[in-house]
Parts: sequence; C-alpha cells; structure tokens
Amino acid sequence: MSLVGSSLLPIVASLAAQGAPGSEAPPPTPSPEPAAADPHAEAAAPTDELTPPPPPVDWQDSVGDDLVTQIIEGRRRPGYRPDLPDALSQDNEGALRPPPPQAFPGIEDQLPVPDRWRLIETLGVVKERWFDPYHQNTLKGDRAIDRSKVKWLPIKGDDWFFVANAVSDTVFEPRTFPIPVGVQTTERPGSLDVFGKNRSFVAAQTFIGGVALIKGSTAFKPPDVEYRLTLAWQANYVDVPERRILDVRPSKASHRYDSFLGVQELFVDKHLGNTSDRYDFYSVRAGIQPFQSDFRGFLFNDSQLGIRLFGNRDNNRFQYNLAAFWRLEKDTNSGLNDITQTPRSDFIFTGNLYRQDFPVVGLTSQVSVTYNMNREKNDVQIDHNGFPVRPALLGDLRGREYDVVYLGYSADGRIGRINLTASFYAALGEDRNSFFTSKPAEIRAGFGAVELSYDYDWMRFRLSGLYATGDGDPYNKTEGGFDAIFENPIFGGADTSYWIRQTIPFAGGGRVISVNGRNGILNSLRSSKEEGQSNFNNPGTVFIGAGADFDLSPQTRVSVNANHLWFENTSSLQALRVEGSIPKDIGFDLSIAAIWRPKATQNIVGRLSAAVLLPGKGFKDLFENRQRENAYASILANVILSF
Repeated sequence: MSLVGSSLLPIVASLAAQGAPGSEAPPPTPSPEPAAADPHAEAAAPTDELTPPPPPVDWQDSVGDDLVTQIIEGRRRPGYRPDLPDALSQDNEGALRPPPPQAFPGIEDQLPVPDRWRLIETLGVVKERWFDPYHQNTLKGDRAIDRSKVKWLPIKGDDWFFVANAVSDTVFEPRTFPIPVGVQTTERPGSLDVFGKNRSFVAAQTFIGGVALIKGSTAFKPPDVEYRLTLAWQANYVDVPERRILDVRPSKASHRYDSFLGVQELFVDKHLGNTSDRYDFYSVRAGIQPFQSDFRGFLFNDSQLGIRLFGNRDNNRFQYNLAAFWRLEKDTNSGLNDITQTPRSDFIFTGNLYRQDFPVVGLTSQVSVTYNMNREKNDVQIDHNGFPVRPALLGDLRGREYDVVYLGYSADGRIGRINLTASFYAALGEDRNSFFTSKPAEIRAGFGAVELSYDYDWMRFRLSGLYATGDGDPYNKTEGGFDAIFENPIFGGADTSYWIRQTIPFAGGGRVISVNGRNGILNSLRSSKEEGQSNFNNPGTVFIGAGADFDLSPQTRVSVNANHLWFENTSSLQALRVEGSIPKDIGFDLSIAAIWRPKATQNIVGRLSAAVLLPGKGFKDLFENRQRENAYASILANVILSF
C-alpha cells in the first residue's frame, strides 16, 4: 500500500467532512457497538445499520479559487479567471466611451518581445524588399534601424527609425483665359487689341523627395525626436500667344522653360514631455515646416520658416498650436521656397485651439487668433521675369505696410448624417498707406464659408457657400475687402474648378495684377499670393456651389461641380478702370473630374478634369475682346506616383 496515498486520504476526508474553511462543522454520526467475535461464524454481511460512506464532494467548489491559487503558485484550474479591474469612467457627457476591460480577454498573459520588428522575418513569414512599401520595410519606418549596418550615423539606442518618401507629380494643362496684349508689341503685328488670343499651355514635372530620422516607437506615442528634410525640384514649360506675358522684355519669346529646386521642409521636432499616461503631450518644432490655419486652408496654408509649440490634452480632446513664422521668398515660376534670398519682412503669429465633440458629438471646433505684421514699405521686389510685385502696380505705386489680426472660428465633422465644414474670420487692423488715398486706413473685413454634404451609399452630395466682403468706398478711411495671407482652399471643387485653378489678369487697371490668384478663390487684386502683399482694397467674393462625388468602384471616383460667382462690391474696380458702373456677375463655373487609382491606394493616382467658365455681365464688361468669347475652358491631366 502506498504510504503517500494512505497519508493524504485522511486529510482530504477531513477537509470534505469539515467543509470550507470558516464554515460550521456537521455533527458526528454515532457508530453502533461492534458485535462479539465468533471464530466459527461466517463474516457478517453488511446491514443497513452500518454508517454509509460520505457523499462525494467537489472540493474545488468548496475551497475558494484564491486558496487554490495560493497553494500552487502560478497554477489555476481551467476556466478560472481573476477578478477584472473596475471599468474606466469618463465625465464627458455624450462622448464615445472606451471599451470595458472585458473586451480584451487574456491581456494579462501578454509578454513583451525584444526586437519585435524583425521577429516575423526570423520566422520566415516575410522577406523585406526595399521597393515594397506595403510590407515591413526599414525605409518606410516599419522597423528600427539596424545600427550595425549604419555605424556612421550618430545615434544611440535601438528605437531609431528612418522614413523615405518620393513623389512624382506630372501636370499637362491646356487652357484659355483673357490675355492682354503687350504695351509695346504683340506676337502678331497688325492685330493689336486690348486682349489677344486666349489659348495657352502649361506642362510641369515636379519631383519631391523627403527623408526623416525619428526616435521612439510612434505607433502609440509621439516621437521623441524627429529630423526631416524635403526637397522639391520642378521643371515647367509655358506657351502663350502674346509677348510680355511671361517676361517683361518684349524681345523674349512667348514661350518659356524654367526649373528650380526648393526646400519645402527642414525642421527638428523635439518631444518635451507627456501630461498623462495616455500620451497627452507637448512638443516644439523649429525650421521650415507646413502649417494650415484652418480645416480647408482659407487663411494660411503654406510651408514656411518658423517655430511652433503644439500638443494635446484630455485624452486628445483638446489640441493646440502656438506658432511664429518668418515668410520666405518664393520662386516666381514654380512657387517653391527660395532660401537663397533673404526672407521677407513679413511675420505671422498664430495660436489656435481645437475641441473635439463640441458643441455636439462628431464635430470638432477651432478658435484661432492670427496676427500678420508686414514691414515691406521700403522693400522693392522684382520677380524672376522682371515684373515688379512689391509694391503692386496699383494706385499711387507707393510701398505699403500693415498690421492685421484675424479672429477665426472653424468647424469640421458631422451633425447626425450631415457632414459640415465651416470657417469664419474677422480681419481687423491698419494699412499704413492705402494706395487710393496715400493715407492710413482701418481694415474692417469679414469672411465666411460653409460646406454641407450628405452621404448616400456610394454617393456624396455637396452644397457650398462663401462670402468675402468687398471694399465699398476706396477713397474713405476704411478698407473693407477681405484678403488672406496665403490661401490654398480645398473647397468648391478645389483646383478642378476653373476660377480656383486659373489666374485672371486685371488688364487696364493695373499692370501685372490679377483679379484672383492661382489656386485661390478670393478676388484680391494682388500681384501674386507668393510674392505680393495682401490687399484689402478689393471687390470681395460671393460664391454658391453644388457638387457630387460618385465612388463608382474602389479605384474610380467621378466628381461634378456647378458654381456661380459674383463680386461683392465693384467700387474698387470702377475706380481702377475709371468706369461708371461694372456689374457684379462673374459667371458660372462648371467642372467634372475623374480620379483613377488602379491599385486602390494613393501610390498611383491619375486625374483628368475639365472646367468651363460661362462669363456673366461683370466678367464680360472687364474682359470683352474681339473674339467675344462665350466660354473659357481648362483641362487638367495629372499623374501622381508616390513611394
């Protein structure tokens, strides 16, 4: 007989008889007196008077799980789970709640794995290929840098990542718009007129390359340090039918080839610290960096030299930015940053605060204050084609400087089934020299834009409206025309729209002045948004549009837009043109665009769009020509390849 078995049986029997620890023991069962031994008698058969064996007891149910776990450390019976921690709670009424702990079974069993980025390759699951951005790729920041292969890099630690980006952007753009005839000469002697032929062609090839060195696992927290450099090189060719459009010298041909290399990003990003265990943080970024002042780029959307403090709070419900920018000069023909020139005497100080789920769940609100301090009164700037751009060739032709503060509110998100984007600005300040009066003038202008859209299955329907005040009296002490700092709006069809894509020259009232800027919606009467100054003596803009997006497949989308535009007030146009009256109607802007992504990703994107402007009475009054054009057209073919 096993001694171990015989010694454990009484203990188990005792536990079964006594019950669970702390319980009251049952009364003992009386035993009958034993019968006298009879050596001649047979063994007595058991009778009902004998004590029956105790019923089987499930001792695991009788003994608490905690005790079982304590007896054999690290072991527990199948099906047993310890008590889960209390569910997280939030005091923000109406906000989306985090999942309860019960949604993550077995999370307490997870163990960290060192160098997890190369684990799947060690197991033979995947083999890295440098040209494949869809699987683990060290060049795309999916895995940490192997320091043994790059000993020349001055880095320490095993959590440095390298990210490389490459983009090819190809544009072909035939178009028509009113082209003024040069003052001294024309391409076709004997055909002098205020406006010549209107056909032109643009081809541009842009290559963008960027690299970044990042420290820290950024899958769930901000990077500790980031160094980033992005260069862009563009070659462009333009052909127009008139001379002195592309160059101030009449001897130059009416076509031009140009190229330029610009620095679009060059910054250091330093993580200063966290304010919560959910990685609410604050960081600082210094150098040439992109910045967008609102959701759709109405006021300031550019890459400029500056310093920015940014971060978030309250589980990312609040985000904020405090920034100061010193504007760089731009290359005239490509629009890229030109760091070989001294930066402009134009400074931007801005701060904004975002609040998610305010005032309703699903909508993000933003308030902002932006101060533009321009000190270019004594600065004369001639662009690369020989045309003066500062001061603008309007009015008294004197230099200007100004201070303007933009107070803004923007919203983006949804209210129920309705998608909403809105921005509102008030521009308040002073212009030191109004080019109409040569005296100081107060700036008092306003702007509002709203877009509503509704999704139905694979279709989205949009309604858009924009209002920018115009100057009502150019000779008083107030400038009431709203102008932005550097607009690049994603609105009303964006650059597939004729009016947003094309620059309309304001001939007859100012040389080298445009009614609107390229990739801009405001009627600002500036020399250019890249090199010119903001102008608050302008006719303002009224815009109403409707559009729709149709996702025919994951690869194909078709968009249509129908917009109508007006000048808000034509007083400034009348003064510059010396006309008694100019109608406000600009006309209808109709466009259609097709976007094709053959791999259903953003790595290969082809776009073909066509737009037409049907001139209204105001446009015809300003730009009537011998051909009496009834429509102006623009075609845009664009191919973007990304790595």
